[in-house]
Amino acid sequence: MAEGFMEIGKLSFSPLFHSLCVIFISLLNFSIAFDTLSSGQSIKDGERLVSSGQSFELGFFSPGNSKYRYLGIWYKLSPEKIVWVANRNNPLTDSNGVLTFSDERNLVVLNRSKSVIWSSNSSRVLRSPVAQLLDSGNLVVSDNTSSHSGEWSWQSFDYPTDTLLAGMRMGWNLKSGFEWRLTSWKSTDDPSSGDYTYGFNVNGLPQIEMRKRGSTKTFRIGPWNGLRFLGTPEPESTLFNPRFVYNETYVYSEFESSRDDIITIRTLNQSGLIQRLLRKKESSTWDVMTSKPRDPCDNYGQCEWQLYNSTSGCIRKAQLNCSQEPSFLKISMLNLPDLIDFWLNKTMSLDECKVECLKNCSCTAYANSDVRGGSGCLMWFGDLIDIREFEQDNYVQNLYIKLSASELDSIKSPVNKIKLLTVTVASVISGLLVATIALSIVWKSRTKRRGLQSQKEDIDLPLYDFSTIAVATGHFSQTNMIGAGGFGSVYKGNLSMGQEIAVKRLSKGSRQGLEEFMNEVLLIAKLQHKNLVGLLGCCIEGEERMLIYEYMPNKSLDYFIFDDDRSFLLAWKSRFDIVLGIARGLLYLHQDSKLQVIHRDLKTSNILLDADLNPKISDFGLARIFGGNEREARTRRIIGTYGYMSPEYAFDGKFSVKSDVFSLGVVLLEIVSGKRNRGFCHPDHQHNLLGHVSMVAVERR
Repeated sequence: MAEGFMEIGKLSFSPLFHSLCVIFISLLNFSIAFDTLSSGQSIKDGERLVSSGQSFELGFFSPGNSKYRYLGIWYKLSPEKIVWVANRNNPLTDSNGVLTFSDERNLVVLNRSKSVIWSSNSSRVLRSPVAQLLDSGNLVVSDNTSSHSGEWSWQSFDYPTDTLLAGMRMGWNLKSGFEWRLTSWKSTDDPSSGDYTYGFNVNGLPQIEMRKRGSTKTFRIGPWNGLRFLGTPEPESTLFNPRFVYNETYVYSEFESSRDDIITIRTLNQSGLIQRLLRKKESSTWDVMTSKPRDPCDNYGQCEWQLYNSTSGCIRKAQLNCSQEPSFLKISMLNLPDLIDFWLNKTMSLDECKVECLKNCSCTAYANSDVRGGSGCLMWFGDLIDIREFEQDNYVQNLYIKLSASELDSIKSPVNKIKLLTVTVASVISGLLVATIALSIVWKSRTKRRGLQSQKEDIDLPLYDFSTIAVATGHFSQTNMIGAGGFGSVYKGNLSMGQEIAVKRLSKGSRQGLEEFMNEVLLIAKLQHKNLVGLLGCCIEGEERMLIYEYMPNKSLDYFIFDDDRSFLLAWKSRFDIVLGIARGLLYLHQDSKLQVIHRDLKTSNILLDADLNPKISDFGLARIFGGNEREARTRRIIGTYGYMSPEYAFDGKFSVKSDVFSLGVVLLEIVSGKRNRGFCHPDHQHNLLGHVSMVAVERR
């Protein structure tokens, strides 16, 4: 070996190189160790603790243009993002602050005169206290002699300011009465407690509330119905995994990040907006994924009931008369009223709940408290405050509002009144009519069975047994449900050979009857296009009617574009490609297929997305075939979704290829804006999205 070199194994190193390695390792060990503060040590203004993974820093800072100094924690990024402040309501007036341990084994911040201006106030006595800044952003205090990791006597995560990091809780310890709650900054220059707080109300069922100055509610999410928070709940996301705990000891929510390359946090800003922020680690900016309240209709007490808007709740047109038995109006897809004057029984059935509400003259409405098993009774007394109607099918909560007979009659449509008149006339000639109806029922029943059997024989699709589909969907378990609506429910399933499927199971009271079901089966079986959903088969057994489709892992278009979080994942190029795909599918239906088909229910929830975000038009239950030179048709039965219907179809029942083109235009506006046509709110007018765009277009001419 040459002189001046040392040999380790088969590698040779110079003494100088070896010395440099020793120095580097020593510096590295010092850097890693400097995430902790032990008893007898201190952090002065200008010095910092840095988490082991270099994600967070702790030290003294001055926010914005402020001259005051605060102890805080921030992301070790540029620009810095403050996530926690210790002495937010008691600032230092100069740069002589010190963080150290007191004789009582508490972390304290001392000012220039060595007075304590902030303390961790832990009651646990530690023999050898150590403070450590974890790579989660949590500052923890523990006993250095403890052999149990994670046994902390104090942690900053228990005292959030205006920011929730991954792993932080918001909620209550019901046994101790300890609460985790966000409080906004006063301004960008002042981190002291501001006007807004955001946290859980655990009176009855858990709700999430934002309050101004401690008393005035400005925004509400909930209540919890066993599956989700009603109102404007936290959306599903591929960027984070939310978790909600609700038991005898705890009520809290938290989230965990699911991607290492993206940071996501929740903040309550000084204007009263709860926002989820996102930042890619290579980026220098924070993007707003969600912001709530997101429109004027989200504000507390704004009762949005179709065309009506009131800040004092839904107002009765006629007072209830308890001497006459009232009726109930069932309303679906809405946020339940606030739990102000209410009664809760978690074991009572819905039928028992109705009986109790009828017994009590002061009861104004009732609902299930837990929709998973259809159990639990919630009853409201007095005004129904903060109700909002939604168009999403996943709002499976029903509210039963007690109404007088006059109110119920005024709500009924002219069609219902005609039916009521028919029943009255029928009572006069009941003998003849009953006999006629009896014969008619027998004849129709036989005809239907013959027709159904005949149509089953004509179906050029695989027919699945009910037992096969039941096994594939885990016997239609709640965990496999991926959608619900007026037609019934949609379940994810796996056939025995491993193929993933989506099963559309029509409910007995479905708006889509046998005619629409058979129409969809017979029609879509004859249509083949890459932008039309693939129908794999069907099940017709007894009263069961099910359609088996290819499974679309990315759900429907509305799942993305109407959610602030998921819409962020849908780039403009993807949106453009989706629009082209829908147009191709529609062109095939109108022009290129052997049958000219009018869809009649084109909307964002009927556009499914496969694994590559390719769009596929679905739900052909209302579709009609045009033959020969037929260009337009009329129907007395107006079926579809208001907001996507063309005016001539909605008012006169006329439909043609132009009807689908109109619906496509609405879908296009919703894709571009990220707003629902009928759910659109504007502070200056009452127009929907289509009306707003038309008005803006006229103004800019």
